[in-house]
Amino acid sequence: MIQVYTGDGKGKTTAALGQALRALGHGMKVYMIQFMKGRTYGELIAAESFLPEFTIVMSGRDEFVKKGEPEDIDLRMAREGFELAKQVVEEGQHNMLILDEINVAIDYGLLPLQEVLDFLRSCPRDMEIVCTGRYAPRELIDLADLASEVKEVKHHFQQGVKMRKGIEH
Repeated sequence: MIQVYTGDGKGKTTAALGQALRALGHGMKVYMIQFMKGRTYGELIAAESFLPEFTIVMSGRDEFVKKGEPEDIDLRMAREGFELAKQVVEEGQHNMLILDEINVAIDYGLLPLQEVLDFLRSCPRDMEIVCTGRYAPRELIDLADLASEVKEVKHHFQQGVKMRKGIEH
């Protein structure tokens, strides 16, 4: 099945990680590709240290991508991540594939929407696919079996609080 977590609030990747933790608890294998992310987040450290059945690969850099004007390196890294996703599905060794921030990669022009939709339609129905990020296109939401919108009501960034290790990264 396909799950989508979108919206302007904090918690989309966190929801996907919660799904991963549940799957891992039942002996499943999980693969996560983080599009447009190049910083070492806590989930990457935890997976490498404690969760051998949970693979996380970053497919981006820790630089700002200008919407509508991506640099060649951003296009290349997104393509590499997308090709890796196809490989993971083809190999059939994982029960869950998380495409973290793929919605943003589509919205920013790093990946073509139709190609992503075609890929998702080709995935086995017994493999859970989780797509996260703001700006989920209507076509992806329509295709999904589950779609949740995370809405920001209040965020401590508005009060000047910076990113905190273990909470935001």
